[in-house]
Amino acid sequence: MALPPLERHTAVITGASRGIGAALARAWAERGLRLGLCARGENVLPDGPRVVAARLDVTDEKALGDFVARVEQRFGAIDCWVNNAGVLGPIAPLREIEAEDFRRHIDVNLAGVFLGTRAFVRHRRARGGGGVLLNVSSGAAQSGYAGWSAYCAAKAGVDRLTECVQLEEAASGLRAHAIAPGVVDTDMQALIRATPAERFPSLPRFLELAHNDGFNTPAFVAERLLAIAFDPEARPESVVVRLPWEKGEP
Repeated sequence: MALPPLERHTAVITGASRGIGAALARAWAERGLRLGLCARGENVLPDGPRVVAARLDVTDEKALGDFVARVEQRFGAIDCWVNNAGVLGPIAPLREIEAEDFRRHIDVNLAGVFLGTRAFVRHRRARGGGGVLLNVSSGAAQSGYAGWSAYCAAKAGVDRLTECVQLEEAASGLRAHAIAPGVVDTDMQALIRATPAERFPSLPRFLELAHNDGFNTPAFVAERLLAIAFDPEARPESVVVRLPWEKGEP
């Protein structure tokens, strides 16, 4: 990768307690980036000279605003924002899902992305524009899965939201992408594999992926996102991006 020096760059990563978010935080810190990390649980890296860490819910508008202010006060301009925080459940046929559970899912996976995106856009606008927005999406945004009505709907919303933001902010210099990272073996995959097939009929496909080690690793995803954000030669032409399989098509 033809990366520039990154020591003076700052990135925010939401959902930085585990999975892809934790891998991003570790890998990007090793590359020298200053980081703003937030999650409902304990962040993978503690607060320190080059890390602002906060425990918060991405649906809490005030808490998110206070976090952005802390990052800006410590490091100045935020160059890249990664909306990674998300949930998978409820996993069930739509007819069995409670309205409150569906609303909570959309609140985290879509409204949370909206709040993070808006915070970043406003921050960049106040500093003259520019910046890179990476919203973590899914292949489920592009095809439906029985049992995943909430997840598919939210991720499709993330793709369209990101496209709209790119259209609105292109003149200001913002670059926005919705990134489907492929199937990554995180806690979400463990939850999928523990779900009864009658609630998620596609379970055999994911069990086969686990059996054949057909996943993208979090470290691979972290490096690809870093390149998309900071390597001029790796910038995608499209807003919606699907990462390739790390080991070839499973």
